[in-house]
Amino acid sequence: MLLPYFEKEGLEAGCDEAGRGCLAGPVFAAAVILPQDYQHALLNDSKQLSARQRDEARILVETHALAWAVARVDAEEIDRINILKASFLAMHRALEQLGTEPDRLLIDGNRFVPYQQLPFHCMVKGDARFASIAAASILAKTWRDDYMMQLATEYPHYRWQENKGYPTVAHRKAIAEHGACIHHRRSFRLLPEGVQGKLF
Repeated sequence: MLLPYFEKEGLEAGCDEAGRGCLAGPVFAAAVILPQDYQHALLNDSKQLSARQRDEARILVETHALAWAVARVDAEEIDRINILKASFLAMHRALEQLGTEPDRLLIDGNRFVPYQQLPFHCMVKGDARFASIAAASILAKTWRDDYMMQLATEYPHYRWQENKGYPTVAHRKAIAEHGACIHHRRSFRLLPEGVQGKLF
């Protein structure tokens, strides 16, 4: 069972991102404040859930959270500032949208850029340890998947409805055949070295 809170006093917002390792599409991040006593069997690291379970868990989180928000940073901005900074920026944008200000942040991972003056704790594999981070991982993942499904209707040859922009064999093959589009991250290695130059 995931831990509900890291500290007993005050409100904690869990933060996580989705899409950091993708070749295409935005990086999404979510911030979630859960009630201190909230628990549910479906609340888990999004990577441990099926797509159907994630969708069910998303409804639970959006219904029962004290506050939640989702934000994104698009491919062009990722290329300009790099993916690590973009991940932090997406988290900051999500935190800006929260209707309730938390007393501290729980960040999935081992690094973070401070947000305002809020205390924060970086939690390695935090989405498998703390309920609020797991909730944030579920929102970030499901919102991003929905977004990539929409883009897939405009760019069907990349098969984003299946790979969501991740570097699968089929995705790289489509890039080699059709070239990169505006949603691809040009700062990433889209194709093997020596072939990549043909895209630009």
